[in-house]
Amino acid sequence: MTDFEDLLKEIAERGAEETAKEWMEDIEQEYGRTPLIFRRMAEAPEVLISHLLYKGTVTQTSTLHPKYVELISLAVGAALRCQHCTGYHMQAALKKGATREEILEVVLIAGLISNSSVLANAYRIIDEKIQKCVPCNNEGVETPEG
Repeated sequence: MTDFEDLLKEIAERGAEETAKEWMEDIEQEYGRTPLIFRRMAEAPEVLISHLLYKGTVTQTSTLHPKYVELISLAVGAALRCQHCTGYHMQAALKKGATREEILEVVLIAGLISNSSVLANAYRIIDEKIQKCVPCNNEGVETPEG
């Protein structure tokens, strides 16, 4: 049996509620708190377990060093403006050896990409819609392209 199959067998033997309870305790012990989304998911233990199995499998089978997985997660949390995700993954990145400078750099890059995404999306919408303002029921605005 693989480690994953062993884990599934262990979950089946312990039951969903006991497994979720133990995993929540492990998370709290490791990080000093449990994220709100995990606490809400734990209300339906199968949801928490499936989420953590997915998360664990993705990170454990990754070829990236765990520190970089956490730095990427931190950057995504920052880009999505998720205060709790950013804080949680910053703490996890620090525990996995990230430096203050690395954390600041990934946040800077996340901000750069977020800003670029906002601009690119808006400019595409403007280019598509500006010549004919359908909701305005007019002819739109003249553009250099004609």
